[in-house]
Amino acid sequence: MMTKKKMVYALDQMAKLIPNAETELKYSNTYELLIAVMLSAQTTDKAVNKVTPKLFERYPTPQALAESSAQEIEPYIQTIGLYRNKAKFVYQTGVRLVEAFNGEVPNNRKDLESLPGVGRKTANVILSVAFDKPAIAVDTHVSRVSKRLGIVSEDATLRQVEDALMDLIPEERWGEAHQLLVLFGRYYCTARSPKCSEYLNFDAFIE
Repeated sequence: MMTKKKMVYALDQMAKLIPNAETELKYSNTYELLIAVMLSAQTTDKAVNKVTPKLFERYPTPQALAESSAQEIEPYIQTIGLYRNKAKFVYQTGVRLVEAFNGEVPNNRKDLESLPGVGRKTANVILSVAFDKPAIAVDTHVSRVSKRLGIVSEDATLRQVEDALMDLIPEERWGEAHQLLVLFGRYYCTARSPKCSEYLNFDAFIE
């Protein structure tokens, strides 16, 4: 069973493995972070980072996106998965940012989730990374690590994973925990190498 004390210990062990954990997506402002996170669904950050330089050069602002079209955006992102749907959502988000938010990325969940293609996970990333608000975004890595460590059951939903983590982790560490869990899942507790507990040295843990 994962107690709050054991969860904090696990995070501390992850922090030793991954000092200064932060997103691997490349961006220079909140708008670019939003688009990069939207593009990262069901693909790798490395793949996203390969397409965003030219994409952001061509569309440096939400206004530039709004003046374009999904069809014009597609060639810039066609090497990543689901690029046609993503081009549609990116274009529509540009339009909504201009029309509803004066070209600015909103800093609250309700408005973020009103953007086309932006769900709870993406909103949590933006709230945490861009605005330093307490939030834990659950992606496939976070979900896998949480299940492998026995934090939740194997059939837990993404929202159940998020709720469990928020209950176990002090709020002031939610943002850090999100990054640590993502990178721990990406490089240590991988899908093909499930020796997750061993990396965290739970044998040395004292309740």
